[in-house]
Amino acid sequence: MDFLKEIEGKKIHDPSNNNTINNQMKNPPRCVWIPGAIIVGAGPSGLATSACLKLRGDVPSIILERSNCIASLWKYKTYDRLRLHLPKQFCELPFMPFPENFPTYPSKQQFIKYLEDYTEKFDIKPVFNQAVLSAEFDKNLGLWRVVAEGLKGGEMTEYVSRWVVVATGENAEAVVPEIEGVEEYEGRVMHTSLYKSGEFFKGKRVLVVGCGNSGMEVCLDLCNHNAKPSLVVRDTVHVLPRVMLGKSTFGLSMWLLKWFPTRLVDRFLLLVSWLMLGDTAELGLHRPKVGPLELKSLSGKTPVLDVGTLSKIRHGQIKVCPGVRRLTRKYVEFTNGRRENFDAIILATGYKSNVPSWLKESEMFSEKDGLPKRPFPNGWKGECGLYAVGFTKRGLLGASMDAQKIAQDIQRCWSEENKHLIIARLP
Repeated sequence: MDFLKEIEGKKIHDPSNNNTINNQMKNPPRCVWIPGAIIVGAGPSGLATSACLKLRGDVPSIILERSNCIASLWKYKTYDRLRLHLPKQFCELPFMPFPENFPTYPSKQQFIKYLEDYTEKFDIKPVFNQAVLSAEFDKNLGLWRVVAEGLKGGEMTEYVSRWVVVATGENAEAVVPEIEGVEEYEGRVMHTSLYKSGEFFKGKRVLVVGCGNSGMEVCLDLCNHNAKPSLVVRDTVHVLPRVMLGKSTFGLSMWLLKWFPTRLVDRFLLLVSWLMLGDTAELGLHRPKVGPLELKSLSGKTPVLDVGTLSKIRHGQIKVCPGVRRLTRKYVEFTNGRRENFDAIILATGYKSNVPSWLKESEMFSEKDGLPKRPFPNGWKGECGLYAVGFTKRGLLGASMDAQKIAQDIQRCWSEENKHLIIARLP
């Protein structure tokens, strides 16, 4: 295969013949030219983008994935009882619906099977065990240089391409807060990314730190396995029933937003929630002053969809606690001065983006949180062929929308540049 390519007047030579890019790096063992797009991350967002590119005139792409499989977050870092929090029709990837026999809220195992079938259907073949160390745009060449380390053998590879799609998502790294005294605490402390099932905590007193969807569901799982959970609630939180008036709360909200302003829909949701769930403040779960949909739009904070946890709190099976001040050898001290003994602490403190650690650019992504600076729906496209998918804070629905936009934009550039090359080669 002839590796000599010409794009925008810049030449990339065969890596076996004194490659000009290789000469600019310190001892890179090999350089690989990617004629299409480099996609970083083989989660649902990366898979969706690859599939969309294939269907857009079969634009080539390569997916670099640091793990040994697709959807590693779902396979390795989620608890067993996890189900999709939204109905399946809002979680489909482009051009492939869920099987009809799947329930409204597919299980973790069903969703993984769906992703595996999606990968097979569109013949997506990620390159696994490739940890991306850096991605930087070379202004002289007009190309992206992505350096990855093979996790098996440590081989370094530089991938070079016209386009880079960041698909590592909002949940790339676990957020582990600093807690005073954690080093001397004798109990077990773990993040939810390591939690699988409450069966390992039967009869144990467990403190769950964090009252989002994961924290609430872990508490419920612990109850169902005869553990004794307590839930730390430091901030205000919106808790909504998962189903309202016979329809999913999310689906009903999306329908209402077509006809009414956000604040009016929020008032409706809160009224129905009060009728169905009662006053959550009486349980220690105070609501924010801003409505759930408006808060989601402003801050990205997702309301909790109750699947039974509130009932456990109301009946005293889950105790609500204030924030943690510090840990001692045997006790947890709360911000109100109370001290209690727990056998384990589970940190349901969420995840964060890791983009700033490897992407060498400052225009598209924020150094503070690793998310696109421009808000939805405009955060999917950056400069010089850089794109982002899976950073909308709107779940799989937002990722699917952005994947299609990205594929359309790359395909347009692909067609224009190939047309230019064909014309340039005509006698």
